[in-house]
Amino acid sequence: MYAIKEAFYSLQGEGARAGRASVFCRFTGCNLWSGREKDRAKSICQFCDTDFIGTDGQNGGRFTDADSLADHVLSLWPALVSGGKPYVVFTGGEPLLQLDTALIEAMHARGFETAVETNGTLEPPPGIDWICVSPKGTSELKLTRGNELKLVYPQDDALPERFAALNFEHFFLQPMDLAPHGLPGNTIKETVTYCLHHPQWHLSLQTHKIAGID
Repeated sequence: MYAIKEAFYSLQGEGARAGRASVFCRFTGCNLWSGREKDRAKSICQFCDTDFIGTDGQNGGRFTDADSLADHVLSLWPALVSGGKPYVVFTGGEPLLQLDTALIEAMHARGFETAVETNGTLEPPPGIDWICVSPKGTSELKLTRGNELKLVYPQDDALPERFAALNFEHFFLQPMDLAPHGLPGNTIKETVTYCLHHPQWHLSLQTHKIAGID
């Protein structure tokens, strides 16, 4: 059984694959925050701006097996699109609470390249084509390898130095979007400054918000 909050076709807005056409499949649930505001202050991750509770989002629902969910994802890839390999990004919440080998294999059987965006606290199933890890706070990082490490910045208890020696192809700092919580600070300027002084790290902006893409 898979519980999906929402699924939709759009452009990847962040990181190394920004601008790529993708189906986003958002799983419900997370192991670092309940998703409820009353629990935010005592949670490991306190800045998430994503609704991952329930299955009532766009194209959300419960799916009894990997094939039924894979067919659902396939149905969201436009039939008239030409060129390029179909691409699905599994996200959350924390997708590795539910993403398994059966679903990865089902997506591959339908011609999809697969990606996951995870907080890195859980080991992934084999076969994922692109792994993006986004560490959160004091959480223990069990997934210390992958294609892309994307650190929301600044986090007082998750400094970039803690992750700089890990086995990733790309290292990104993404300015924290403080607006929803009314917190002060110019995080883009701070992030640019850090990247200029530490060129291992590249700037990642949420280009989907800048471009007005859902």
